[in-house]
Amino acid sequence: MNDMTLDNHIAKPLQTAKIEFWVATAIFVFSIFSLSTSYEPNQWFFERAGIEYHFYKHYFWPQLIRYTLLYLGFLFLNFRIIPKLMQKEHVPLYSLLLLGLYLAYSFAAGVLDTYTKSYLLTWDDGSEQYYGLIFQDSFRHALFLLLLVGIYTFIKYAGLYLIANATAISARYRIINRDTLTAFIFWMISVFLLMVFNIEFEVTLTLAVVSLCALLLYCGAYYYIIPNALKSTRPFRKYLFVSLLVVVLAYLPVAFLILMFMHDEDHAFGLSFFNSLFQLFVTAPFVWFLFKRQMKGKEEVFVLKKELGTTSANLDFLRSQINPHFLFNALNTLYGTALQENSERTAQGIQMLGDMMRFMLHENHQQKILLSREIEYMRNYIDLQLLRTSSSPNISIETKIEEVLGEKYIAPMLLIPFIENAFKHGISLKHKSWIRITLHTDKDKLYFDVYNSKQKKSEQDPEKDKSGIGLKNVKQRLELLYSERHELIIRDTPEEFFVHLTLQL
Repeated sequence: MNDMTLDNHIAKPLQTAKIEFWVATAIFVFSIFSLSTSYEPNQWFFERAGIEYHFYKHYFWPQLIRYTLLYLGFLFLNFRIIPKLMQKEHVPLYSLLLLGLYLAYSFAAGVLDTYTKSYLLTWDDGSEQYYGLIFQDSFRHALFLLLLVGIYTFIKYAGLYLIANATAISARYRIINRDTLTAFIFWMISVFLLMVFNIEFEVTLTLAVVSLCALLLYCGAYYYIIPNALKSTRPFRKYLFVSLLVVVLAYLPVAFLILMFMHDEDHAFGLSFFNSLFQLFVTAPFVWFLFKRQMKGKEEVFVLKKELGTTSANLDFLRSQINPHFLFNALNTLYGTALQENSERTAQGIQMLGDMMRFMLHENHQQKILLSREIEYMRNYIDLQLLRTSSSPNISIETKIEEVLGEKYIAPMLLIPFIENAFKHGISLKHKSWIRITLHTDKDKLYFDVYNSKQKKSEQDPEKDKSGIGLKNVKQRLELLYSERHELIIRDTPEEFFVHLTLQL
């Protein structure tokens, strides 16, 4: 479905709303804290006017009220009025609310300034001009704040739209990708912050023009100039020549663009000349360096993909070794049960084996399965072994396997080799033996323990000195699939065997 409409991003609940709320709240709290640490601001103006200065009356309480009004006004504007106006819902009502909010804050700010700027009362022209100046300034300042909110709203929704549709935009315009869109959004935010903090206009304009031109040169060089230059015998020299040509051709257009904001020809042409030098000696070499570095990275990725193909083949081979191993163990269990009792328990064992084989056929070859399915397979295996061992009083098998809540995934057949190893080496129908199995999860971590006794093999046992392929394979699979995301502890003594596995799912 095509989602390239701005309305969708306005109507949907945005996760950014929480971030905006907490950022605004943090700024408000910090502003309140800064009030209490201020050192007698404006005191000099009051003393010069011959008026006794009181910190709380002439600064603290007026500023506290002002910051509170700004905070509440922003929340009301950003989360209520602006979204409704952009969705064109009850436009007359919310337009009146916007106008009322502007007038109310302007008047309130003017009243507060009669306290913070009361030293102006000593002017020769009298209080009438003093009050006029105060309220004119408060209305202009409120209009400026409203303009800043409008710019912020444009940046926010434009940024959300561009990021959400980055793939579709890149498919339509090759020169535009997610990185360039992110850089453009960052540029808009940076210019906005310069305006918010009331940085000198010439500094703001210089940074805005130079950074925007650098972004445009980056896009053009990265996708057109450098790829074409690489076809020549001296690519770097050709790249610099074309970049120089682009910078020279852009000199006059940039100068005229600056003249739209700065009505001083000398400053405008001087700033454009500085921009040309910056792009030629800083941006152009830096873009070349980034491009060559990415090419080197792509070559490394290609080599890694070839190695990954070999690793995947080895992993498939390891899986093919696992399946027959379990099948033979299960068949041996059914054979022993059939010799001991009638067909009822044998039928039960066959049903369990059928469930296990179905799991192995349909899910064992997937990259990941639900952890609950892996646990179900483990329970079937343990129950199948209990058919063989339940009649022996010398055997104790304890399990504490918690139910898994939520959709947690794990590589298939990753845990069962430890349990199978415990039954293979820890159970004897003639001697006292035991197995303890525990499994539980905490958030995205799995904790798995298998603790069992060890039985001495008879001299005639062909597997007396063999450890089997189960544990060896599972160690290899853990290294391949959960590298740096698992901890495997094995303690092996003549009397007991202990395994502890911690796994980041």
